[in-house]
Amino acid sequence: MKTIKLALLLFLFPTFIYAQDKLGGNYNFETECFGAELDGSITVKAWGNGRNRLDAVEQAKKSAVRDVIFKGVHNGKSDCSRSPILLEPNAQERHQDYFYGFFADNGPYKDFVSMKDERIFDKVKRDKKKARESVTHGVVIRVLVYEIKKKLIEDGIIKTK
Repeated sequence: MKTIKLALLLFLFPTFIYAQDKLGGNYNFETECFGAELDGSITVKAWGNGRNRLDAVEQAKKSAVRDVIFKGVHNGKSDCSRSPILLEPNAQERHQDYFYGFFADNGPYKDFVSMKDERIFDKVKRDKKKARESVTHGVVIRVLVYEIKKKLIEDGIIKTK
């Protein structure tokens, strides 16, 4: 009986050790606000997942802009907690053709993000999680909220009275 318990324990032990390595690629990290600027922009830490660091950083940029537009940013400092720009229910689905183009690689979303605050927050440990086939990076990004809203109004996505 002791032999069976010992064999079972030795069989399951590696599962517990390696389970933590896979966690980074499957966990959804929330965008966190570090500060609000007077020009209508916010500095956030966003997370992206990709095959390498470059892909993960691009996904983090898209994630930050997507959160600002559709979800709002509620984690982090309370003075920069924001409601989403689009309050319309199912806005992403209703305007999916527009947003497919907007979030395409090298799409217009790139005009509304900046990595210039990355150096300021170098004290914040650059976060990296590794999974078997992908990496997840947390990066500090400035999102130009006012300019995004202006663009959505110009393109007819947000209706003004």
